[in-house]
Amino acid sequence: MNTTDAVLARIDAGLPDALARWMEWLRIPSVSAQPAHAADCRRAAAYAAAQLADIGFAVSVRDTAGLPCVLGHHPGPGGDAPHLLYYGHYDVQPAEPFELWTHPPFEPALVDGPHGRRVVARGAVDDKGQAAMWLTALRAWHAETGTLPCRVTALIEGEEEINSINLKPFIAAHRDELRADIAVISDTNMWDIDTPAISASLRGIVYIQVELKAASRDLHSGMFGGSALNPINALVAALGQLKDSSGRVQLAGFYDGVRDIPAGRASQWVSLGFDEARFLGDIGLTTPSGEAGRTALERLWARPTCDINGIWGGYQGPGAKTVIAAEAGAKVSFRLVPGQDPAKIVEAFRQFMLDRVPPDARLSFQLFGCGAGIEIPTDNRFVQAAAEALAAEYGKPAALIGCGGSIPVVETLRHELGLDTLLMGFGLDDDQVHSPNEKFELRCFHKGTRSHARLLGALGAGKRG
Repeated sequence: MNTTDAVLARIDAGLPDALARWMEWLRIPSVSAQPAHAADCRRAAAYAAAQLADIGFAVSVRDTAGLPCVLGHHPGPGGDAPHLLYYGHYDVQPAEPFELWTHPPFEPALVDGPHGRRVVARGAVDDKGQAAMWLTALRAWHAETGTLPCRVTALIEGEEEINSINLKPFIAAHRDELRADIAVISDTNMWDIDTPAISASLRGIVYIQVELKAASRDLHSGMFGGSALNPINALVAALGQLKDSSGRVQLAGFYDGVRDIPAGRASQWVSLGFDEARFLGDIGLTTPSGEAGRTALERLWARPTCDINGIWGGYQGPGAKTVIAAEAGAKVSFRLVPGQDPAKIVEAFRQFMLDRVPPDARLSFQLFGCGAGIEIPTDNRFVQAAAEALAAEYGKPAALIGCGGSIPVVETLRHELGLDTLLMGFGLDDDQVHSPNEKFELRCFHKGTRSHARLLGALGAGKRG
């Protein structure tokens, strides 16, 4: 038995203990968006630091202007072994609405599903479960050999779910500690439960809150309706013009820099056999919505979008209250693709709204997120090693896919450190990320852990060059 096989056997035997560590982390309600959970976020950071210390890392919890980062270093075997930067995040999305959960969101439950056992909890897959995979793989290597096959730096942040607002200055301030040969991130999906995947692109994001105020107070709609400006009417009228009937976004210059995908990639995506009817059926829908004239995977991975994520104003309680509200607001996000300039999108949206509201409407804007889409090189030895590790674990080639979501750190690592990223994730489309009853298949957790162990072994054996 070679060393990697011995590590894999250790992972198999230690799966119950790995599950217990993972579930203990999930019990900490580390919701970064809610100030009431700031202390819980710090507990989650301390837990991650303790796990790294137990694997032989020199580790510390570092303060930022917001929630802390965990930073650890392991020297590995020395010599010319490659240096890997593993990234994850310990913060999770808010769990509301609580009444839709089948189990309390921070009391992880191991339940049966169509693919075997699964863990249901907030953060099960995003990202505590996926980070726990590589932590478990590192633990198994250290337990088997007394070291790691590569030099490893681990960065685990606490603000990914609020657009990593303090991560860029943290990385800039710790450049020398974070330099590596490649970043490794598991925060993306497989193609399906039997087919592993490597993600080759990410969409960026612009996320803005807009508020419209008019009268100095709420008004009786019988006494003032027909004369006074209604902020809700004005806001939804403007927002309703953001897209035309074919699904194209109407901001000036929105599609500047957007390129069609190369023919070879388009053909590869077609060969995946994506079933959009099934994809929509799983969420209770039947009819595709989005930019006309584009294939489903183009719309999901390679085309920019605009969505209203929240809207409010006026009376929200039971029964009737005939009021014209003094103000209304909305949260709007744009998913961007490589070539688009996020700053220009911010200004275009601001001008779009200003041009479409009537006199007496006072607009204010708050920017929550601003990041570019990114293409990830796949013609390097790290991606090749990952492809070989995944093929060995799953018995079939890994699909090369896009990702419609955003991972802010990927762009930051490239900009601040000149560092490319390997995106090797093990989530599934039905994991209900950001929704009630978030889950992660135990099968995905187990095979993802084994895949990370194989990757470490392959890179350590190959050394540099």
